[in-house]
Order: sequence, then C-alpha cells, then structure tokens
Amino acid sequence: MDTKRLILFVVFSFSILLLWDSWQRKHTPVAEVATQQDASVPSSQKLNSIDTKTIAPDSNFKLETGSRIKVATDLYQIEIDTIGGDIRRLLLNNHLADNAQDKFVLLDDSQKPLFYVAQTGLIGNDLPTHKSIFTSEKTNYVLENGQNHLDVKLNFKNQDVEVSKIISFDRGSYQIAVRYEIMNHGKSAITPSAYYQLVHDDGSAQESKITPTFIGGAYYNEADKFKKINFKDMKKHDLSLISLDGWIGVVQHYFASAWILPGNQKREFYTKEVAQNIYSSGVLTQLPTIQSGEKKEFSTKLYSGPQIQEELEKAAPGLSYTVDYGWLTFIASPLFMVLHWIHKLVNNWGGAIILLTVLIKILFYPLSAASYKSMAQLRELTPRLQSMKEKFGDDKAKFQQAMLELYRTEKINPMGGCLPILIQIPVFISLYWVLMGAVELRHAPFFGWIKDLSAPDTLFGILPGLNMPIGLLPIIMGISMIVQTKLNPAPTDPMQAKLMMIMPVVFSVFFFFFPAGLVLYWVINNVLSILQQWMINRSIHAAALAKKGNAARK
Repeated sequence: MDTKRLILFVVFSFSILLLWDSWQRKHTPVAEVATQQDASVPSSQKLNSIDTKTIAPDSNFKLETGSRIKVATDLYQIEIDTIGGDIRRLLLNNHLADNAQDKFVLLDDSQKPLFYVAQTGLIGNDLPTHKSIFTSEKTNYVLENGQNHLDVKLNFKNQDVEVSKIISFDRGSYQIAVRYEIMNHGKSAITPSAYYQLVHDDGSAQESKITPTFIGGAYYNEADKFKKINFKDMKKHDLSLISLDGWIGVVQHYFASAWILPGNQKREFYTKEVAQNIYSSGVLTQLPTIQSGEKKEFSTKLYSGPQIQEELEKAAPGLSYTVDYGWLTFIASPLFMVLHWIHKLVNNWGGAIILLTVLIKILFYPLSAASYKSMAQLRELTPRLQSMKEKFGDDKAKFQQAMLELYRTEKINPMGGCLPILIQIPVFISLYWVLMGAVELRHAPFFGWIKDLSAPDTLFGILPGLNMPIGLLPIIMGISMIVQTKLNPAPTDPMQAKLMMIMPVVFSVFFFFFPAGLVLYWVINNVLSILQQWMINRSIHAAALAKKGNAARK
C-alpha cells in the first residue's frame, strides 16, 4: 500500500464513519409504534383504551379560541387559552430565534409556520376536556421581582363537579406544574382519568437540509429506556404503551417538551395522527376515586425549554437523553462535561473549545506521534519510491513487491500511520455531535466577527445563487489542510497527487456550512497537528541524514 492510498484509506474511513453515524441517527429503529403492553404491569391493572374522540382535536383541526391569559415570568412569555386551559404560545426569554433578533417561539398555535400546543383534560362524568371553557379572574399574570412562585388559576363548574386547573411557575425553572383540584358535588362517586398531550405538526418547517436533526416524539421509562418516534411512524401506527414510570414528549434540535407524571403512577403513553400532518404525543392516567362531597387534587409537570443538561437531569430521569449524541453517547457525554467545566473557568465557549481540543491532542499525543513518525519515515522514502516506480514502469506487480521489500528492510509499517488515527475517530465523531447538539453554544459568541458558535461563519457574506456562507474559519481550515498535505509523504501517482490537492478545497466547501464552533475545533486541531507533524518530520529527517553520514564514513 503506497503512501497516498494509506492517506486515502484514513480519510475515506473517517468519511464513511461520519456518513454511517448520520445514517444511524436518522434511521435507527425507533419505538415500535404498534399497540403494545408492558409485561411488568398485570393485565388486571391495564387502563381502559383511549377515547380518541375525547382527547383528539376535531378532524378538520380548527382549534376553538377563547380569551387569552398572558403570563410573564423570568424565563417565559406564555399565552393560555380559556378553552381547555391550553398553553397555546410559549416564548423563551433567554433564547433567541434563528434570526437572533426575536425571542425563540417554542410553542405556537398559529400554524404558520409552526403548530405546537400543550393540552390537558379530564375524562368522565362531564369533566372538562381541552375543548371545555374555563374562566379566570385575571387576564395578565406577572412573576414580579422578589417573587419566586406564580399560580395561574382557571375554573370550570357544572351541577356535579367543580374543577380548578392551576398552572404554576417557579423562578429559574423550566418545569411548569399543572394541578387539577376536583370537587365532587354529585350524588355518586366518580373515577376520572387525566390526559396530557403535546400536539405538533409534521415538523417540516423546522427541518434543516444542511445539517439534518431529529424532530418528533420521544418517551422514556425504565423498561424501554429512551425511544424516539418519527412523525411519519405516527402516521402509520398508533402507540399504546402501559408503564409505571417515565415521560413522553416532543424533541427537536436544542429544545424539548415532556409531560412528567409523578412516581409510580400507572400511565399509558400514546401517539396518534389527529389530523393531516398533525400528531399528538401524550399520556393517559387514571386518577383516584372521588366520593360524593369529596375534594381531591392531582399534579403533574411539563418541562418545556432548552436542552440544558443540568435542567433536564433535575426535571426527570432519562430526560437528558433528549440531547442525542447517538451511538457514541458514552464518549460524548464525558466530553461535554469536560467542555462545560472548562467553560466555567474561562467563561467563553470558543475558548473552552480551544482548550478542550488541546486536552484531546495531549491525550492522544502518543498515538498521533506514532502515526506521524510512520508517515515521516515514508516521506523519507519518497525519492527512492519514485526511482523504483520509474525503474519498473508499468509493471505494478514488481513495483509493489520491491516497495514491500523496502518497507521490510527499513522496518517501516505503512499501516502505522493509519491505525492510530482510526482509534481517534470515535472521539472526533463524538465531539462533532457535542458541538452540534449543545444548546449552550447556540448564539454564544467567541470574539470579533464570530457572534454565534452554532451558526456558520459569514465574515465575507453569503454567496448569491448558491446561498453559501463564506467565512474566514473554513478558509483557514482549508489552508491548514493544504499545509498538512505538504507535510505528508508525496504520492508517486500524479492522479493521486492532484486528488490530494483537491481534497482541502472540497472539505472547505462542506465546512462553509458547518457551525463556527465545529470549524474552530478543526482549525485548532489541524494547527496542533501541523506543529506536531513538523517537529517529528524534522526529527526523522535529521536521523536519516545522520544515518546516511554514518554509512558514507564506513
């Protein structure tokens, strides 16, 4: 195997792994969305089947609108509709929209371009569903300075029951409590059920064509762990899963919403297509029996906000899995923890990326050194290989045989430059997904022209027609790749030499579209690699000259 083929083998192996990882993330089998039951729940405890007509919106999917109750907290700007007490609109104060001008809208019922609402309701004995009309004493609620808790109370009443739906907010928390207080004025006992669902469109308006990420349903319990459900799969089959624990929600790039029931409350997770390209992900649970004249309450939580690891871990077990690092989570999670720790020290995510890159280079220094040493030795043999190629001409078999003999004589392992790099590839892929998935880097500035590490570098603007951002970091990365190519052994085949020169340009074009934080990592990694490779090349070259000098004196 000549030098060029060795390098191509490494590059294409890395490319194949990246493609396979992306394919894996997109096509990994998600939850089996046919009706299923958890074997850990005795059949005598199974819930009644879901009343589709009750919990699903009308088939024409025109949500009725009542009065709007506006809620302002330190983290949210929220609109609650008096019909159903739905959360119809939710803005995140501390996160900006993609245009970096407006606040990020996570939930919205406008249907242009997004439809995404949080609904709850009760089933049985004329209890209020998400279609019932509630009343409220106020239309505006504000979490004032110095106030740590805010309750928004909605009321429903008929001749048999009196229901209060209380939506509570705490300062500094993305967990929203939803509590039902049910008073039975009827003559007989009632056994209500409660449902909590997130209704979302097919997500097509939020998809990124350049760096595709998952958007769809997800659930977690101890038996099945974390499962994702594509909206396309919801269209084909309904999910019906009995469990004693866990949550269900909707996840997207950087953000998540999930209904979290307390403790070991028996529950049924469900998904269904409720209208064309509109899907529901929810949970149904049976509440305790309420005797005549008795009042009982039941509370659950809605997490709705950014995928901040600390916040997710506080909210519920398994919710941190919504930050999806794919099959290399066991490597990516510790990498993020180190990155986060470094950020606490330097208070700059770009600086943290640079220092993490340095740490990774130090960790893999012995492996990189072994790789670069092998390539430096091959570099010293290039003139001899070129002479051999000219000597044997078109007789490739003899050339290969002579080349292998030369490797044995000089005690050089051509695979020695490849294997150490292959060992490092899983770490590189893990860091790629960490930098792609960390909401902490979203709109995080580095310095100068880099205002958002999660967005492409656009220092020189957008190329008209192709809509391609032109940034300085990808250009620097391309230059660094050219320098690395010059430090590598020169290929003996002219076609391979041309291919080696084209590759940095091709990679740079791809990296024009990549987030600046990821390109920053590659630039620093390449610069450090160049320094290490140059030092080793110099050392090996000096040793080769000394060997020739000793041979000449003898």
